[in-house]
Amino acid sequence: APDTPKDFYCETQDMRKVTCTWSQGGDTYLYEKKMSFSLFAPVPSVPFFDRFSKKMILCTQSCSKHCSCSWDIGQQRIWNVTVTVENPLGKKTATDVFDINHRIYPTAPFQVWEECTETEITLYWNHQNNGIELFCQTEVLHPDGKVELHNSSGKHSPHRRITVGGLQPYTEYTARVRCGAAKYFWRWSEWSEAQTIRTEEATPSGKLEMWREITPVPGGRNVTLFWKQTPGFRANGRIIAYEVTWEKIEDGSRPESISFSSAYNSTRIFFDNHSYRISIMAKNNVNFSLPSVLIISKATDNSTSTEELKEEQVNGTDDGIFISWEPRYIYDNYIIDWCNFPKLQPCDLQWKRFGPNTSSAVVNSAAFVPGQRYNFHIYGSVANRASLLEKKTGYLKELPPLHDPVVDKIELTFNAVTLSWDSYLTNESQSGFVRGYHVYISPIQENCRSKGSKKHILSDDSVLCKYTIENPEEKRYTVEHLMSNTKYKLVVKAYTGGGETPIVNFIYIDTPYNSNMLYFVFLLVIVPTLVAAICHWKKKWVKECCCPAIPSPNKSKVLSFKEFKIGSEKVLKISDCIPDMLAVDSKVEVQKL
Repeated sequence: APDTPKDFYCETQDMRKVTCTWSQGGDTYLYEKKMSFSLFAPVPSVPFFDRFSKKMILCTQSCSKHCSCSWDIGQQRIWNVTVTVENPLGKKTATDVFDINHRIYPTAPFQVWEECTETEITLYWNHQNNGIELFCQTEVLHPDGKVELHNSSGKHSPHRRITVGGLQPYTEYTARVRCGAAKYFWRWSEWSEAQTIRTEEATPSGKLEMWREITPVPGGRNVTLFWKQTPGFRANGRIIAYEVTWEKIEDGSRPESISFSSAYNSTRIFFDNHSYRISIMAKNNVNFSLPSVLIISKATDNSTSTEELKEEQVNGTDDGIFISWEPRYIYDNYIIDWCNFPKLQPCDLQWKRFGPNTSSAVVNSAAFVPGQRYNFHIYGSVANRASLLEKKTGYLKELPPLHDPVVDKIELTFNAVTLSWDSYLTNESQSGFVRGYHVYISPIQENCRSKGSKKHILSDDSVLCKYTIENPEEKRYTVEHLMSNTKYKLVVKAYTGGGETPIVNFIYIDTPYNSNMLYFVFLLVIVPTLVAAICHWKKKWVKECCCPAIPSPNKSKVLSFKEFKIGSEKVLKISDCIPDMLAVDSKVEVQKL
């Protein structure tokens, strides 16, 4: 059986015709037969007590999910309408009793037009519901997505209007209107067609933000001026020009000025070494903005220059580059400037201003990329005069060095090698601060086991000896405890806060023979062999010299007595010696002696 009709209601847009709508409800699964709908209402001419026994059929139809039925109202104002839905398995009804004056659903406003000033919009529109008092609502969409609703009511005039104030000059807004019955509100009409409206121009509000870059040149200075619109500045129109004015402070000379089109945001002006007051104003079709003022101090020989300040390293974070400085309470604000693209000349100088109670900031820019060094200057400003206080340099994120050191000099001994890479740069061209160097070395045929080194294991499980140099300006190193007459592979790598590049290419060296070892071998082998050969060649002479058949008395221990000399020869007194044995030689032997 069918469901009871749902969302059944009736309404009128023009007080001449009523339209009732409803939805049929759930599926009946009776596909052979379609459901039929009938609308009934009591016959107006029948007395009230008998009206419900005699009904007029307003419409009969078959429809899908959403159904509607319309008929002329005539003079009747109170209606009791019944919708009946039926199929072969049953029927259901729904009833709506209403006063037609309480069911007015106006048509959407049309022919919407507007008038506007700098801060107000007045909307006008027409509608077809003449003779019906309407209550209208205007929706205003702001550029930031904020939506405002403004209500208005009128009598019987076919022209309606509403004025919306508190708007920004020269700003686009989107507006549309809808209406409902003022006396017996039933529901809103559809929205009118949306209108995009721009308010009129007004005098610019606030000041431009201005900064400078000073470059000393012979006879004075080149001052590059930069300007931009800050959140506190409102152009209130289309900026058509910028006017820069400057005057010398000391002698009060006549000001000079120059205008630039709105496409410019910087200019370079030559100034001598005197103090100057510089101002800039933005101009739209209505008027100029308030001037933004900057004072260039007089150039002196003892003034603090950029080169005299030591540059400190700063670190990057997930949010940007963290910068801190020592606060000085004489300044009313601080300025940090930097270049988004340091390699461009001239660079696009950026700056940010901070209050007097600020001593640190995280500087970020969509242009910041890892591996690029950025230089920051910190200024203190008081009475529009700025003084350089500190210099910082850092990376958003350090990366490994772009290039490895090129070893341009190798000095070899049998057990050491000295490497030099003096041409390696550690300046801002690197993708990180060079913290030091690693020297890797190993024999080709085996793993390294040198003294004083650390092990470094490669991806192929080979082992290198690793030596660390922690001073980036030390570009010479000697590796000791090498083996002579051995082929080695070695490489020098620079490392930063981002690490170092993988080891790919090696330098190959051959240590020479150990000359001391050759000399030692010469002494141990060659010299004894030579002596033995000579002794073998002159063995008779050697035998006579070293082992004679009859030894010389002068070399005998027999003569190791207390000396008694006759002439140059020692003489043995018999009384000085107690003989063990006495032998008398034959006369032949005596003669021989």
